[in-house]
Amino acid sequence: MKISDMLRFASERGEPLFSFEFFPPKTDAGVESLFEALRQLRPLAPSFVSVTWGAGGSSRGRTLEVVTRIKRETEIEAMAHLTCTGVSRQELTEQLAVIHAAGIGNVLALRGDPPRGQREFVVHEGGLQYASELVALARQATDLCVGAGCYPEGHPETRDLARDLKNTKIKVDAGAQFLITQLFFDNRHYFDFVGRARAAGIEAPILPGIMPITNVDQIERFTAMCGAQIPPLLAAALRARRGDPESALQLGVAYATLQCADLLRRGAPGIHFYTLNRSSATRAILAALRALEPWREA
Repeated sequence: MKISDMLRFASERGEPLFSFEFFPPKTDAGVESLFEALRQLRPLAPSFVSVTWGAGGSSRGRTLEVVTRIKRETEIEAMAHLTCTGVSRQELTEQLAVIHAAGIGNVLALRGDPPRGQREFVVHEGGLQYASELVALARQATDLCVGAGCYPEGHPETRDLARDLKNTKIKVDAGAQFLITQLFFDNRHYFDFVGRARAAGIEAPILPGIMPITNVDQIERFTAMCGAQIPPLLAAALRARRGDPESALQLGVAYATLQCADLLRRGAPGIHFYTLNRSSATRAILAALRALEPWREA
């Protein structure tokens, strides 16, 4: 099923979507571990899972292999990420055809990060420069449902919120049917962004992206790269637990559960979990949300 249809049906029923993002493992053993995690996730009825393209487009073959197998073996809807990094327009067209032929109905169209060792994004010869161009290509070449990314705190390459919102509008106008946000830890950023997006004429559903904190050093690296801010009180609590990984994990799960409950209570259409392939934390959060059903308090 197309994610745009899922979002519409869920809205009509007053129910949120829950989705999970994984990256393609580098080894066969890692792939099997991923599918075991998906089997454990299945009873919690995830709406869909997505599989990333890898830094610099490095894992595109494994992405297609994994996302196709998810669709075939787990009965969970799957979405493939696709980026502009290191490929020509013709290669992207071919990849879209492969995805479509495999029965995958959903794609997340992203510009992509520079390959490892490069500080700036460089357009591939004959390639695309912007995610909006990839969105347009995907919509023109296939009948895939196409999503795009958005940045409540601004894109890491520009802190100009007005400019970044304009770029988001271009992606939606090019055909993006839903948006998934970069990770954030202060819900005010999400609701402020949604308000600005609606005022700018962006009507596409906006799924908040949540990354439960499972490791203090790791989340500090991630936020430094993507520009997300950790609220001062949370940052202080994490620093106090730097030498106690289990305590930091417990805090991360508890904080993400409260954050998700608040988002759903205030009308977010669902939650997209960035799992880092550690689904036990996100399974615990989703189980708590299913038990609490905070969206019914909206």
